[in-house]
Amino acid sequence: MPNSPTLKRTLTLKYVVFFGLAFMAPKTFFSTYGVAVNSTSGMMPTAYAIALVVMLFTAYSYAQLVKAFPKAGAAYTFTQKSISPHIGFIVGWTIIIDYIFSPMISALIVGISLKAYFPSIPMFVWIILFIVIITAVNILGIKLAAKLNTYMLFLQFLLFALFFILSIKGLLEGKGAGILFSTVPFYDPEISAPALLSVIPILCFSFLGFDAVTTLSEETKDPTRTLPKAIYFITMIGGFLFITSSYFAQLIYPEFHSFTNPESAYLEIAMYIGGNIFVSFFVAVGLTSTTASAVASGTSASRILYAMGRENVLPKKIFGYLSPKYRTPVFNILLIGGIALSALFLNLTTAASIISFGALFAFFFVNLSVVSYYFFQKKQRSFKGTIQYLIIPLIGAALIGLFFINLDKHSLILGGTWLLIGFIYLLNLTKMFRQPPPELAFEEA
Repeated sequence: MPNSPTLKRTLTLKYVVFFGLAFMAPKTFFSTYGVAVNSTSGMMPTAYAIALVVMLFTAYSYAQLVKAFPKAGAAYTFTQKSISPHIGFIVGWTIIIDYIFSPMISALIVGISLKAYFPSIPMFVWIILFIVIITAVNILGIKLAAKLNTYMLFLQFLLFALFFILSIKGLLEGKGAGILFSTVPFYDPEISAPALLSVIPILCFSFLGFDAVTTLSEETKDPTRTLPKAIYFITMIGGFLFITSSYFAQLIYPEFHSFTNPESAYLEIAMYIGGNIFVSFFVAVGLTSTTASAVASGTSASRILYAMGRENVLPKKIFGYLSPKYRTPVFNILLIGGIALSALFLNLTTAASIISFGALFAFFFVNLSVVSYYFFQKKQRSFKGTIQYLIIPLIGAALIGLFFINLDKHSLILGGTWLLIGFIYLLNLTKMFRQPPPELAFEEA
């Protein structure tokens, strides 16, 4: 159909990197710091460094596959084309919950925060208003969403810069450890390796963002060159911010066991180094970063649904529809907004549990997809090819698999239930595996 609307290639490397970092929402590091630092007994920089290494293996696999399959769909497309259409469907079904539930989590965080500041206004008012805004932004187009995320992202960078400056100033004045350089945040002989490694799966999700940009393949200029660069930039920038921030947080406030409330520990640190003004700025940036993350995750989710709907893996009339005016998958965006309304009655624990399952499940199969496509299908079996397309992705798969089997029971139960529903739907779609599920077409209208 020559007149059918298509996704527009408008994004450059700059916007793709900003989009991925906005999805990552680096500021959330502070929100989770108090809980995570207790789990690692203070060795947060080392824990984040390990998480960075683990994520770089998977980022490498994403970068290799996006060169071969520069299409909307991300992990779904990679596994569908590299391993099997059936496995591709299951991976797509599983990873979609990460993106679909992320705006709901953002809405819930905003509702809780604003309810605390404006107790006379019911929380549901803030939740509904927030969802309406992010839904409207995503419908109006990817360029607007990318620009909005860029402005909000710069506020987060400013927050990190102020945190570094105020921490250094405080340390030079004798606060906290009173020194700028120390190995204590990186190494403590009294901390056991199992205790340190137990928190890595949680920290890995701080890096989500490099995978989200692969869903924008059909809206990125020269995607086979732009997206691999963006994937590495996003992962490394996130790693730098997390490792450096946890280092200074540990030095400026070494008594992490004394936090009044670990979930709001960052506010205690902010008050200690910057007073009420810095605390207010912290809260304000938190709201903007949450909005940016919700816009980015909603955009990614709508593109994955579009990729699956375009070829009738999901009903095409709904999921494969693009607005002729805005060139965006409007029905998908509205559906995600509707799901986000579950913030009115769900809690963060329930949503976060299922998200962790989906991410690791998809990461595992993306690593295997590199082996299947390059090493077996393309027969890249020279010494260099064996290293690039067998050894490296298998290490990535092994590391992800190790963390997957150590997920808590809530993650396994909720994620497993969602996976079972997808499997049953796949049985119906393929007539009990007697026919393959529809595959994505590579030609663009």
